[in-house]
Amino acid sequence: MDALREYYEAHYSLDAADAERMAAWRALGARPKADHLLELAGSLAPPKAHVLEVGCGDGSLLAELRERRPGWSLAGVEIAERPVALSRARIPDADIRLYDGMTLPFGHDSFDIAVLSHVLEHVPDPPALLREVARVARHVLVEVPLEANLSARRSSKRELSHDIGHLHRFRREDVARHAAAAGLSAVGDLTDPLPREAHLFFADSAPARVKASAKWALRSALHAVSPRAAERLFTVHYACLCERRPEAGNGAVGPHGRGVT
Repeated sequence: MDALREYYEAHYSLDAADAERMAAWRALGARPKADHLLELAGSLAPPKAHVLEVGCGDGSLLAELRERRPGWSLAGVEIAERPVALSRARIPDADIRLYDGMTLPFGHDSFDIAVLSHVLEHVPDPPALLREVARVARHVLVEVPLEANLSARRSSKRELSHDIGHLHRFRREDVARHAAAAGLSAVGDLTDPLPREAHLFFADSAPARVKASAKWALRSALHAVSPRAAERLFTVHYACLCERRPEAGNGAVGPHGRGVT
C-alpha cells in the first residue's frame, strides 16, 4: 500500500504544464464514467442520494456528478494527500477524506451507491476492497478496463499497463468472481470503447489525429456489432453495477439497470 500511495502522490504532483494536461484528460474521462453510473444506477438513486467514490483522485468524477445531480450528497476517499487536497479544492461541499486503503472511515450503510472507477485493477486483493465498500453502501458500481485481450498482450501495452500500476488484466468474468467473493451480485453492466475525443486527446499531429480517428471508427463499429468480439480484440471499459446479497447483511433488492450480458 505504501508503494501505491507514493505512486499517487507523484502522479498528482507533476509540473504545471503536465499537471494541466492530465487534469484535462481526467475531466474528459469523467464524462463517460458519469454516463455509465447514471445509466446503470441512476434509477435507483433518490434525489438526495448519498454517493461515495473510492479512489476519487482529483475529484473529476465527483465534479461531473455535482453538475449533473446537484441534489446528491457526495463523498470521496483517497490514499494520498495530494489528490485529497485537489479534490477538496475542486468540490468544497463534498466530504473528501484520506484513508488507509483498507478501512473506510464511514459507518455501515452510510451511502446509497459507492463507485470504484478504475481502482480495482490497482489493488492486490480486489475482494477485500469490495467487501469493505459493500459494508458502507448497498450498491457498488465498479468500472475497470478489460485488458485480457489480443491487443493488450503486446509487450508495449503490457509495459504501459505496468507503468501505470495495473496489477490485474481483467475479463468481465473476473469482476463477477471478485464481486461474488465479496458478497455482491452483479445486476447490470455495459461496455464502452470510449468516445472519439478520448482517442484524439494525445494525438499531437495531423497524421496522429487521422490514425486516432480511424482507430476510434473501427473499434466503435466492431463494438456496435459484437461487444464480446470487441473485448477479445482490444481494451474496452467495463462498468458493472453490483448489489449486496441479503445473506451479506442487506435486505433483498431487485435488479436495476441494464441486464448482465
